[in-house]
Amino acid sequence: MIEGLFQQGAFHLHSGEPSDWKIDCDALTDNDIRTLAKLIHKSTIFGYVEWVSGGGERLGKAMLKWRNVYSPTLLIVDDVLTTGESMEKQRASRKDTIGAVIFARGVCPAWVKPLFSMEVG
Repeated sequence: MIEGLFQQGAFHLHSGEPSDWKIDCDALTDNDIRTLAKLIHKSTIFGYVEWVSGGGERLGKAMLKWRNVYSPTLLIVDDVLTTGESMEKQRASRKDTIGAVIFARGVCPAWVKPLFSMEVG
């Protein structure tokens, strides 16, 4: 049972950090994900897509529709960014890489754009 996008409780985030709230993007419908992908597409040009395993898969697959075959740029996506560590690991110092996330709970690396940013911890 999905409880909602924003939840209160005792959680351990993907980053390993404890939190008294979380963002559960499993609550987003497929149409929500397609719409969010379209919004990301409006501000990016990319030829390749990768996603952070787990939360980024639905968004990554939705982004495939918007690839530009002439662009060498790699887009890496995730649903929720907390520390940015997962995005940085996925990037692994590759050049010509941009990133996008639906929600950023903290400060994003300079190469990652969040649709929604909430620097509240």
